[in-house]
Amino acid sequence: PVLDTEDAWVSVEGPVSIVELALEQKRIHYPLVEHQFVLCTILYAIMRFSLKSVKPLSLFDSKGKNAFFKDLTSIQLLPSGDMDPNVLSIRQQFLVKVVSAAVQMLCSSQKAKEVSEEELFPFEKARNWPTLAVDLAQYLQICEDVVKRHYVCELYSYGMDHLGEE
Repeated sequence: PVLDTEDAWVSVEGPVSIVELALEQKRIHYPLVEHQFVLCTILYAIMRFSLKSVKPLSLFDSKGKNAFFKDLTSIQLLPSGDMDPNVLSIRQQFLVKVVSAAVQMLCSSQKAKEVSEEELFPFEKARNWPTLAVDLAQYLQICEDVVKRHYVCELYSYGMDHLGEE
């Protein structure tokens, strides 16, 4: 972009303005940032629900693993549409675990003392973990319907029939 400056500012001496510094920055490769975001979300879910025996990097193929250690401004080869069926199976199992853990935590706390979801997750007011798992399914190339069906089955198995019907 072209920045017009007034004549009075041209002769000013001092450090470079923040606008000029921002314009000099390299542009980031947005798909690589999305890839990093998916990893962060996976790690947060593992931590939040104390999921055992989940290896986060096993959810990615070799291209995906290599992309994590590159500069965000570099154009990297990211995973293509063709994925190894074993990786897809591991991803699906992970998403199912997240949905199961979220429903279990929500139902057990509500039965214990009628706690709302906002009180259960105080720092996650807008966080709906089953919806987040469905969103992750898009990024991880898993059929969203599998995750949704599992969510409904979990709701019914915990006696939350009114939510399962919705």
